[in-house]
Amino acid sequence: MNEKMAKNQFGNKGWTPERLGNLKGKTFAITGTTSGTGFEATRILLSKGAKVVMLNRNPQKVEGIITTLKQDLGNDIDILSIIIDLGIQASVRKAATEVIEKVTHLDALICNGAIAQVPKQVLTVDGFESQLGVNHYGHFTLQALLFPLIEKSKGRIVVVGSMGYNMGIKTIQFDDMNWDKNYSANPVYSQSKLAQIMTVYELQDRLKKAGKTGVKAYACHPGASSTSLIKTSGSFMMRIIWKLMTLSPMVQSAEKGAYPQLMCATEPDLDQSGFYGPTGSGYWTGPVGECKLEPHAKDKSVAERLWEVSEQATGQKFEV
Repeated sequence: MNEKMAKNQFGNKGWTPERLGNLKGKTFAITGTTSGTGFEATRILLSKGAKVVMLNRNPQKVEGIITTLKQDLGNDIDILSIIIDLGIQASVRKAATEVIEKVTHLDALICNGAIAQVPKQVLTVDGFESQLGVNHYGHFTLQALLFPLIEKSKGRIVVVGSMGYNMGIKTIQFDDMNWDKNYSANPVYSQSKLAQIMTVYELQDRLKKAGKTGVKAYACHPGASSTSLIKTSGSFMMRIIWKLMTLSPMVQSAEKGAYPQLMCATEPDLDQSGFYGPTGSGYWTGPVGECKLEPHAKDKSVAERLWEVSEQATGQKFEV
């Protein structure tokens, strides 16, 4: 770890929401806000006066969450709910159209929603392996479609990755993107998160090349946070292991897990080349700041190819 990494730029406590000022007039769109880090990020942004566009797939759950938020923060919170299923490209397109129709500007799109540890290979309606289809392809199309609005707003794209990017095969399995031959829950989840993170740094390069310095793109991770992610899609054994882990000091609250995405969405002059999250042992918990990113996550030739493959697979050009 270099000297820059060893010292947290935000002090011993790291970044916390205390750094947030009044966010009235700011608009944030977040995927996956009905639980975990997405819910906590929504709650904190609303409490600071921001407008939040909640992007979720379950209308019933959303209703309950909005009721809870109004009970906690008051009836005058500025919240807009739009239904999206990241695993269905048509749904992503419909949701993006709705955002553009209903929102005049977008200070940040936070790509937080995800599925994880799917025990057996499942394909989306578009024919993609589900973890790659939801986590990467769904968000890739959403970013591409909302980019003009984000650019007009001089806004940000924040991608919530995972330390899982550093597990598995540490590259993209281009010859079998659906893992038909060697499907396994963990490596495929890692692959989807690596794809998401690589796309952020490739986007940065493209923005720089196009001279578009108004838009910023960030990658972060929540550390090990007590969320429903594994409970929702993981195998029975994985759910038991995770339940035991959440009772240990190795896992932090979902609220703390939301700090990295909030920081990336709001902190002025934050270095885009960084990778942000909890900085404690193994990057599981601890003060939020810059974490070491392994070189394979910035492999330029792989990232360029992934961008092309993603455009072809989704049928969506991501014009910068």
